[in-house]
Order: sequence, then structure tokens, then C-alpha cells
Amino acid sequence: MTTTYILQVYVFILAGFVGYSIITRVPPLLHTPLMSATNAISAISIVGALVVAGSKHGLLSSILGTIAVTCATINVVGGFIITDRMLSMFKHASGKKDEAK
Repeated sequence: MTTTYILQVYVFILAGFVGYSIITRVPPLLHTPLMSATNAISAISIVGALVVAGSKHGLLSSILGTIAVTCATINVVGGFIITDRMLSMFKHASGKKDEAK
């Protein structure tokens, strides 16, 4: 393994640990609104991961890029599902607005 590959693996593992530690420290009340706001950032991550996965820098780079695409896609889809669920909690059960009396 060359120094470049070792550095790439190191950055990938470090990013995983930093991301996990940041997400676990967000209070539950803030998690859903923050997740809906970070879907755009995750979409940018998907684009960057696609570039890395499609580049011809080596097998390890393609594998890590594919893993990054998968993780970022799961994050975006999960964010939309949770946001939709959160917004459905604010709808009335009958689906009709209350009439003023």
C-alpha cells in the first residue's frame, strides 16, 4: 500500500468517527429539524462520492466511493422519511380544518 491509500483510509475512518460523535450529541428534539435541513448537504456529499467512486484512481478509491454513495443516499432518504413523518404529526386527524364558530 502506498502512502496515498493509507491517507485515504485514515481520512475515511476519521470522518466516520467525527460524524458519529457529532450526531450522537444532538438532542432528540433538535434531531428531526436538523436532519431535514441537512438533506441538501447530504446531496452534495452524494455528488462528491460519485466523483470519487467513478474516478480511476484505484480499486480502494472506487470501493470507498461506493460505500460513501450508499451511506449518503441512506441519509438523504431517511431524512426525507423522518421529515415527512414529522410534518404528518401536525395534520389534523380528520383531514379537515377546524371551522370558526
